[in-house]
Amino acid sequence: MSRGVVVVGLSGGVDSSAAAALLLDQGYDCVGVTLRHLPPEAANTCCSLEAIVDARRVAKRLGIRHEIVDMEEPFRRAVIEPFEEAYLAGRTPNPCAWCNRSIKFGALWEWARGIGADYLATGHYARVVERNGRRELWRAVDREKDQSYILYALGPDDLAHVLFPLGTWTKAEVRAFAAARGLVTAAKPDSQELCFVPQNDYRRYLETHRPEAVAPGDMVDPEGRPVGRHRGIAFYTVGQRRGLGLAGPEPWYVVRLEPDTNRVVVGPRQFVQSAGCVVEEVNYPDGGPPRAFVGEALVRAHGRPAPCRWEPDGPDRATLWFDTPQWAVTPGQVAVAYQGDQLVAGGRIREALAP
Repeated sequence: MSRGVVVVGLSGGVDSSAAAALLLDQGYDCVGVTLRHLPPEAANTCCSLEAIVDARRVAKRLGIRHEIVDMEEPFRRAVIEPFEEAYLAGRTPNPCAWCNRSIKFGALWEWARGIGADYLATGHYARVVERNGRRELWRAVDREKDQSYILYALGPDDLAHVLFPLGTWTKAEVRAFAAARGLVTAAKPDSQELCFVPQNDYRRYLETHRPEAVAPGDMVDPEGRPVGRHRGIAFYTVGQRRGLGLAGPEPWYVVRLEPDTNRVVVGPRQFVQSAGCVVEEVNYPDGGPPRAFVGEALVRAHGRPAPCRWEPDGPDRATLWFDTPQWAVTPGQVAVAYQGDQLVAGGRIREALAP
């Protein structure tokens, strides 16, 4: 007897392929879906012609239906345009988090409901755990591959129908399983690129798509004294050292960007440390009320967890204090806080707080 109908996002990679195979083994009826959110010739990885062909071959091998769903316009509105605007405003965006919330777990779920699906599944490394009557978002068992950080915006309504089959698996186990099932993607390398930015070169992308980003201005030290010139704040990010064109007895780093004055503030390494940060657009995945707690923070996807205190400042804003100063806390990026393996809260960094 079927455990229900699952729409599985098939990206053409090994993780989503293995997720579909695992769900079949667990007794679900699966429908594979590949999102076309870019013209195939413009895509780096997902929704490229190669990815679509590989996804279709996996679906055929597994004996499941495969669909291609057009998301080009929603993706442009929800991901590409905010990505460009964030850089122009002196922030460093995280478009993968936006894509997950608006496209993969938003628009795709609406499509899945339309065909009568009970669940939506992806190849993300994360877990949904039911505890005390609530569904919680947890880190994956494989900490090296954990992707809960970029899923922070999911809420209780999402977690009620989302499946993450790989949450208890290691990457090595996934590849071995895919190979044993004869999936063409078993040895396919992981993608580390933004799907819509050629060669992952966001600076060249901005020059081409938003030429107004080229807006030279002053590069100043922490006291406001000019030390050089920059080519446009969109081309710099907090903590950057290379490409500044500055000489001195010690290295210079980008400390912050000032869009109102079109200045890039640079300074020695100690000026890039932060005692905490203000977080906005806060989400509590388990649906609980805003609450203070002590836990561990992540302020970048592949960073090291840092002991912290989370202090809410209302329903959708909080201050995150680190036990020890953290490097290059960057406005526009995501900050999340865990207790144990549970991702309790997360949001977008509004500003870093000096030690």
